[in-house]
Amino acid sequence: MPANGRLANTEFELYNGEEPVFVMRKALESLKTVFDYIIVDCPPSLGMLTVNSLTASDGVVVPMQCEFYALEGLSQLSKTIRTVHDNYNSTLNITGILLTMYTKRLLLTQQVERQIEKHYGGKLFSTPITRSVKLSEAPGYGEPIYYYDKSGKGTKEYLEALRTSWHRASEKGREYGKEQRRSRQGFLLAAGRQQL
Repeated sequence: MPANGRLANTEFELYNGEEPVFVMRKALESLKTVFDYIIVDCPPSLGMLTVNSLTASDGVVVPMQCEFYALEGLSQLSKTIRTVHDNYNSTLNITGILLTMYTKRLLLTQQVERQIEKHYGGKLFSTPITRSVKLSEAPGYGEPIYYYDKSGKGTKEYLEALRTSWHRASEKGREYGKEQRRSRQGFLLAAGRQQL
């Protein structure tokens, strides 16, 4: 379900509520038996909405631009994930890191990719999202890339990222001894627009 303008005041309301960190977890608990996966798209901040999403989630997919400032943001996000894991949600972990705006020929892209591999090992998705005009145009037309350029490279890369996320979610379920029927896994991902 997409967000709307009413979400603007939610951050403030969460701070003033009872047990503000657990609001989303409580709201989504009953949906775990209805949906195979629930994907929560977070705002590009580490505020109460994001903390709520992390508290309600089993895993996090971090989309990250190939920039050095993004590495600093990833470090801060990792600290937040550890804090949420230690205090509110012991099942939370980084499911994967998805490089976006990827241009292989740029030295900066290669350096950022090496740093992520060095510090986050197997968390890096094997298929990055390459920089493309169609990916940049789609939001301007109010359409997801899947509808705007259904057979394009960006669409294929995002679909591969989704398959990788599902695969890793299933693997995590096996690690915790959860029932592994394809349906009713109830795995939650907090995937952010955080172009860190």
